[in-house]
Amino acid sequence: MAEDQTMGGEGGGERRFFAKPKTCQFCADKQLLIDYKKVDLLKRYITDEGKIRPRRQTGACARHQRVVAAAIRKARHIALLPYTGRFWDDFRS
Repeated sequence: MAEDQTMGGEGGGERRFFAKPKTCQFCADKQLLIDYKKVDLLKRYITDEGKIRPRRQTGACARHQRVVAAAIRKARHIALLPYTGRFWDDFRS
């Protein structure tokens, strides 16, 4: 590999991008519980299209990401959360 991986392209400096490691919100706050009935908490973990956000976006640890995904699936099953993003657009109108 002849080129270094630098942000900014051609020239200008040797500045590299280092992502700040994300900490799990649930590990940091032990009082915060994941429950399928907490729709406002679970909405932060789904995209506008209704997909479950991955760990690299949410910053949750693997254990808590699995619990969040299961809670989202349970909330979808009993119609607290939508399967698609179109529901929110129709609901707001």
